[in-house]
Amino acid sequence: MKMKKISSVIWGIVLIAAGALFALNALNVTNIDIFFDGWWTLFIIVPCAIGLFTEREKTGNIIGIVIGGFLLLCCQDILSFSMLWKLLVPAIIVIIGLKMVMVGLFGNKANEIMKKLKLEGKTLKSGCAVFSGCDIKYDNEIFEGAELTAVFGGVDCDLKNAIIEKDCAIQVSAIFGGIDIFVPDNINVKVSSNCIFGGISNKTAVHKDAPTIYISGTCMFGGVEIK
Repeated sequence: MKMKKISSVIWGIVLIAAGALFALNALNVTNIDIFFDGWWTLFIIVPCAIGLFTEREKTGNIIGIVIGGFLLLCCQDILSFSMLWKLLVPAIIVIIGLKMVMVGLFGNKANEIMKKLKLEGKTLKSGCAVFSGCDIKYDNEIFEGAELTAVFGGVDCDLKNAIIEKDCAIQVSAIFGGIDIFVPDNINVKVSSNCIFGGISNKTAVHKDAPTIYISGTCMFGGVEIK
């Protein structure tokens, strides 16, 4: 809820500033060229910049800002479009590499929990959809972890009625596919992901002294939504 409020406030400020600028130009108070070369790249840069403050997962937004920034520089004739591809791909690779290094240095709680569960011989539910759909539902069952994979397909994992007594984990992979995870209202969710032209949307609220579901994911041209 707090993230939504922050997002609403920032977008409100952006719209107020844009409206004020249009009005000042109309009254000849200012003469700022709003439709400069490459103005359309702001539709990429601005939402991603706002996402840095309102979304918990930053990687996709950083990549979006880099792409938008490179396109703007090309439109301004600071860079050529031929140079764009030579610099853009390495920049994205570096960003993803840095994210992986950060995860490696500071650990990945989801992977640690999953490894521990497997060493203890726990049987975990898994959902895999390849050119198909898959539904997983926990109904008054104890949930400790799951593995979800969607390749050109979709997976729904319903944990609304699951019994979650301690921290648990979910590993997700979405490749040209989508995964929806429905969690109880009194649970925290923390996400660690590597995304390439995809992303993980966490719409849950933060609850003090509540168990946490740690989600580790990889998204390539796919998405994961946590509700």
